[in-house]
Amino acid sequence: MKQNIYLIADSGSTKTDWAVIENNQLGKVITTKGMNPVFQSTDEIIAEITENLLPHLPTKHFSNIFFYGAGCIPEKVSVVENALRQVLTVDEKVEVNSDLLAAARALCGKEPGIACILGTGSNSCFYDGAQIAWQVPALGFILGDEGSGANLGKRLVSDLLKNQLDDQLKADFFAQFNTNMADIIENVYRKPFPSRYLASLNVFLEQHKTHKAVHALLVNAFSDFIRRNVMQYDYHEYPMNCIGTIALVYQSELTEAAQALGVKIGTISKAPMEGLLKYHTL
Repeated sequence: MKQNIYLIADSGSTKTDWAVIENNQLGKVITTKGMNPVFQSTDEIIAEITENLLPHLPTKHFSNIFFYGAGCIPEKVSVVENALRQVLTVDEKVEVNSDLLAAARALCGKEPGIACILGTGSNSCFYDGAQIAWQVPALGFILGDEGSGANLGKRLVSDLLKNQLDDQLKADFFAQFNTNMADIIENVYRKPFPSRYLASLNVFLEQHKTHKAVHALLVNAFSDFIRRNVMQYDYHEYPMNCIGTIALVYQSELTEAAQALGVKIGTISKAPMEGLLKYHTL
């Protein structure tokens, strides 16, 4: 009987989780640095795999590899695929897909549904049970990404600096982060990775989410996400399924926003790996 050994990777820009599946059973799970082909070359990805993945793998020979990651847009798929094929031996296929497809397969399995990501950024799609059938563009935190960590952080500092939140909340924020308006402007407009900076401010929102004004900020942000994205899909027929830390941390506020708009909430999960394992082994 042929032995099937699969490698499944879930990669963000910060870290990558690699799961070895042997005869439909989960074996080792290894974590390396994140890999994003928009920002990294094939050689850089090869170096990371060689240094931090290979020494921990039980084998370099796999039946199939399924890699899901941030930045895995069609024109960048070959960057990751070439890196994997140069370092590992694969009998059948190397499949490189987006983090959105990872979310869809993890949340919906092999059934159609609406899948959303609410993390540092946000995204959504209608999934046909195998592939993404239609997607409202996310557009990033400047033009879109409603309800994301970056979007929530942007709303927070904008409201604070324009005196839309009370003085005590403003003072608490400046004290907690040891910051001021000039520092915020520097981080948002001049330093790299402003979306990560804005998303990092969610620790404050989480701590104060029962505050009336913060609660309203959160519900309004999720309402915008649902109206501008989810309600373009067949939400009467399918519930909204979400993956990501923001969805999990603010599950109550997200549910409140959805119910007010007549949208049903389905599965909410922090990360896709568990669902991906089920998808590829059932």
